[in-house]
Amino acid sequence: MQLRTTFVSHAAALVGTLHMPDGAPEGVAILTGPSTSVKEQASGAYAAALAARGWAALAFDHRTFGESGGKPRQLENPFAKAEDISAAFDYVKTVPDLAALPVIGVGVCAGGGYMAYAMAKDHRFSGFAGIAGYYADAEMAKKSMGEQFDAALTRALKAQAIYDATGRAETIPAVGLDGGDVAMPLAEAYQYYGTPRGAVANYVNAFAVQSRQYTLPFDTQGIAHDIAMPTILVHSERALAPSLARAFYRRLSARKRQVWLASAGQIDFYDDPRLIGAAVEAIVDFFAPLART
Repeated sequence: MQLRTTFVSHAAALVGTLHMPDGAPEGVAILTGPSTSVKEQASGAYAAALAARGWAALAFDHRTFGESGGKPRQLENPFAKAEDISAAFDYVKTVPDLAALPVIGVGVCAGGGYMAYAMAKDHRFSGFAGIAGYYADAEMAKKSMGEQFDAALTRALKAQAIYDATGRAETIPAVGLDGGDVAMPLAEAYQYYGTPRGAVANYVNAFAVQSRQYTLPFDTQGIAHDIAMPTILVHSERALAPSLARAFYRRLSARKRQVWLASAGQIDFYDDPRLIGAAVEAIVDFFAPLART
């Protein structure tokens, strides 16, 4: 069963889909997905798979995306998304059938890093699962990008200044057939977001340039030691940045498990039933002790 939900984060109305299992839920999962994504894409696919295995699962549109409120539209802000995740926790605790259950956070791709940040800041969660997560190392990114880092940050700050003065947000495509001036220049990303495979009606192929003032300095590696809840990471050697996943895993100090699956790349983690099923089975198994308490 799927229930349309609304809740509030920082005065913005957020719209979500609460996926409920057939019987009494064993726990609750709050999901967040890849950069620029909406609830009908990867987060929704994992929410449905979790519900099929006995967990209530909430996929929702973050502020400025999809059906949710907030301006400027298409602003990718990891810190704001972490706040939305905490607001989602507040919401599920108001649902009578869910209020007494353990709540875990599940993040996919960039959402793995965003969820990790939320878990480091909000210790009310009982567990964290990252799926094909991108666990950013801001210092490494700055070194590898060189002058491009400063140029991108300068452009973002200029876009912010124009928005503050005029209310007009500069946007670029999230993906493009030939790459170019886009947020995600991977051909693999276009094959998902730029085609009917992933371009659902609720999705907008755009990225606010001012977002990079938040995404460029965002760091996940440095907050791993602040994650106090049990954590499972699911990744692949062919997914995005497996070395960063390993580094992040080494820094975790709570009970943890790392599961390596075979994938064609990163994006098939979004919609391949085999990968989704294997990842969710690992998550449900890892958090089974929570469901029994």
